[in-house]
Amino acid sequence: MARPDSVPQIGERLREFLADGAHGDMEWMAANADRRGDPRAMWPQVRSIIMLGLNYGPADDPLAVLKDRVRGGISVYARGDDYHDVIKPRLKHLGRWLIDAAGGDIKVFVDTAAVMEKPLAQASGLGWQGKHTNLVSLNLGSWLFLGAIFTTLDLPSDEPLTDHCGTCHACLDVCPTAAFPAPYRLDARRCISYLTIEHKGPIPRELRPLMGNRIYGCDDCLAVCPWNKFAQAGREMKFFARDTLNAPLLADLARLDDATFRAVFKKSAIKRIGRDRFVRNVLIAIGNSDDTRLAGEAERLLDDASPLVRGAAVWALGRLDQTRLAQCAGKRRGQEAHSNVIEEWTAACG
Repeated sequence: MARPDSVPQIGERLREFLADGAHGDMEWMAANADRRGDPRAMWPQVRSIIMLGLNYGPADDPLAVLKDRVRGGISVYARGDDYHDVIKPRLKHLGRWLIDAAGGDIKVFVDTAAVMEKPLAQASGLGWQGKHTNLVSLNLGSWLFLGAIFTTLDLPSDEPLTDHCGTCHACLDVCPTAAFPAPYRLDARRCISYLTIEHKGPIPRELRPLMGNRIYGCDDCLAVCPWNKFAQAGREMKFFARDTLNAPLLADLARLDDATFRAVFKKSAIKRIGRDRFVRNVLIAIGNSDDTRLAGEAERLLDDASPLVRGAAVWALGRLDQTRLAQCAGKRRGQEAHSNVIEEWTAACG
């Protein structure tokens, strides 16, 4: 439990983050900056904030898939059903119970409104924001979904949890793209989770080789945290990894059209980024696979309807088979009209 004014530093930290441009093209963060900086700006009537965490800890090593380069690495949180759809009804149920028992009014949020959940969770004693900026629990490690119940009731606050990171910097060292310019600071523009989920355009060329086979999100900084020695496997079956999302073959994913993509990722958080961005990610992984058997998948997508996909296909084929790419370039020279794809051809073929 926290009071809405329990983290007065939120606004200033957010302003610094935005001023540095570290939010990339997540313009929605800047658009709602004032509301994010103070919960009362979003709902003036709020007097108490109940923060809740739900464990989604994996039963196996979440980084094992990174060694199998012909398969795609999907972040643990996205391998099952969309957590928004699972958690929000439960928060509403709990909120209705609270109203029936004590009166007042409520609003519930699960990562879809201008709420800074992690600082509020620390103020509530659920955990602390580690050097990777994610919440860490003394009892459950790194694997927590967060939800918030705002209420007009004046409830007693909990003591905030102090930082227990000490001198450890494992999460900073493991980051493949060096997305942490300093402890407790994240530059989203270099973060693989941002690049594969939030970023809408071509992924910067200099970062592509560093992404490996991570096709949706990245768990590296979470997985190496020493506090995970206390982590427990989650028990919510809806968060269990679906067979189709547990280390899927890149070749299969590269063949998804829009309708099949929607069917495969029904009720999944992955669905929201759309087929084109997802296949873009798959092609980056194909380019990093070092497996020339996948060159045919990249070549086939040179003619995809999406310029985002075509551009990624050029890069992937160039990584796997320069001779084949040169042959394809000769056939297509002068036919491509989209600027980002022309840039890819130019960079790949010279």
